Amino acid sequence: MGSIKDRNGIDLTEAEDIKRWQEYTEELYKKELHNPDNHDGVITHLEPDILEREVKWALERITTNKASGGDGIPVELFQILKDDAVKVLHAICQQIWKTQQWPQDWKRSVFIPIPKKGNAKECSNYRTIALISHASQVTLKILQARLQQYVNHELPDVQAGFRKGRGTRDQIANIHWIIEKARQFQKSIYFCFIDYTKAFDCVDHNKLWKILKEMGIPDHLTCLLRNLYAGQKAIVRTGHGTTDWFQIGKGVRQGCILSPCLFNFYAEYIMRNTGLEEAQAGIKTAGRNINNLRYADDTTLMAESEEELLKSLLMKVKEESEKVGLKLNIQKTKVMASGPITLWVINGETVETASDFFWLQNHYRW
Repeated sequence: MGSIKDRNGIDLTEAEDIKRWQEYTEELYKKELHNPDNHDGVITHLEPDILEREVKWALERITTNKASGGDGIPVELFQILKDDAVKVLHAICQQIWKTQQWPQDWKRSVFIPIPKKGNAKECSNYRTIALISHASQVTLKILQARLQQYVNHELPDVQAGFRKGRGTRDQIANIHWIIEKARQFQKSIYFCFIDYTKAFDCVDHNKLWKILKEMGIPDHLTCLLRNLYAGQKAIVRTGHGTTDWFQIGKGVRQGCILSPCLFNFYAEYIMRNTGLEEAQAGIKTAGRNINNLRYADDTTLMAESEEELLKSLLMKVKEESEKVGLKLNIQKTKVMASGPITLWVINGETVETASDFFWLQNHYRW
């Protein structure tokens, strides 16, 4: 990784490079001051205890040959120790389960920046992978399994992101099928491919806990999550050295298997508040009205008229997203239409109209 620029576009030296990463990440994950966490910390009504066989099951499913987190303990060590490791980890998991308090090492992450497309001298053009404690992943995997019934119950079939039995192929096939039917019956069709600005990094923690309560997640599981998120710290490992530790005040956890699930609940709350299920706008097909397809934060809106798409769908999604801290990236949000379309301007920015588009690594053309 080469040198980067400061916020004013000036090339930095190696030492300044580290300071810039510190500045950038602290600012990115800074907690909103007007939004304190009033959580009292402990729930007495607990979900069923963790069993040893759950620990063994979780340990067997953790991916090997991965870099270890801040504690430096690889999962392979636990797998070599077998039953002895299961007993020790079970005791730790049970202690966490009962007290809802996590070891501090399990709340620390090491961020490694990976360049994306664009100017590699800009911090914003990097994504980060996070190294977290392998031991913590046992408890996280069990917690993920306990949350699964609520995922299945609360999320609609239009959300295919990180769900068992669903995937990108489903949404790709759905889009192509809708385009094909619109051509066959000579219907007008309008798509809006929404792009959010750093959606996963902008999740407001306190709003997330309220959303989980609305989704019916038991207080015990929510308390475990709140205490996992409270007091999180991270460092950034660069090619020139490592930053100091800094606090994580917002966003779902990088590198955590629970994050896609938690974000899906967050996104579902937004879509419910837009009233899209009750909206008349959408594509009428096979006796059903479809106005959105999702893969985590990748969202496509669709309607049979331009007015429906802009006024009834896009502006509602924009408004409800902003209420929970997510902002649309208008420059990367695109419209694809089968018919004539006027210029869309939102907050002074023009939404680009395209005759073709890439979504979920697949090419669509009208």
